[in-house]
Amino acid sequence: MIRHTRTQAVRHDFRYRHVMWLVDLAAVPDPPRPFRRWLPQFAARDHLGDPGASIRENVDRFLADHGIDLSGGRVLMLTNPRTMGYVFNPITVYWCHEPDDSVRAVIAEVHNTFGDRHCYLVEPDATGRAETEKQMYVSPFFPVDGRYAMRFGPPGERVDVSITLRRDDPPAPALTATLTGRRGRTPRSFTVAALRRPGSSLRVIALIHWQALQLWLRRLPLVPRPAAPSPTHTPSTPSTEPTR
Repeated sequence: MIRHTRTQAVRHDFRYRHVMWLVDLAAVPDPPRPFRRWLPQFAARDHLGDPGASIRENVDRFLADHGIDLSGGRVLMLTNPRTMGYVFNPITVYWCHEPDDSVRAVIAEVHNTFGDRHCYLVEPDATGRAETEKQMYVSPFFPVDGRYAMRFGPPGERVDVSITLRRDDPPAPALTATLTGRRGRTPRSFTVAALRRPGSSLRVIALIHWQALQLWLRRLPLVPRPAAPSPTHTPSTPSTEPTR
């Protein structure tokens, strides 16, 4: 379940069901060549780093650039795959584990509808929480300011991700986005799972524009888009949120 709650300027709340894929980067599904355009693809060109390398290689290089070595620990990626030749991922989350399977770091890779990408590298506390400065223009109804309070529950039978944008002085919640879900039953085949949800990215982008239209019709002013930041990372700081 994806839910967004805006509490600044106007109150706007929506939720909808969606299916995402949780993929171990050591065993990325690879559809048969004749059907690759129509079945889900997890391609490096759609994510951070060198499109000619594997996603795992790019994640390891990104972490190494910032002094983190997983020493072979697994990386789990939560994302939308490319289907029918199209993909859009508002957020892709990478849980980066140590060899003992503890979470060493999390990468939140954010895309906007203007083609920009930015990776937030965070090192969550024991409760999965971290904070970081907002660096990239995402919604045309918010400027690039404030801080993100993030929570990344360890993926298991359930997935629980929460990101709250805090703005103003003193900081107050302006927008909260949550992604919660339960791991589905393992399908009998990759193809069966893929055919159940064709064109999921097309649905995502359509819903984004539908929600933006509703805000515009309520006369919420548009914020000019600044130059995009480097698609690298923003350092995190320890969370100041209370443990619940």
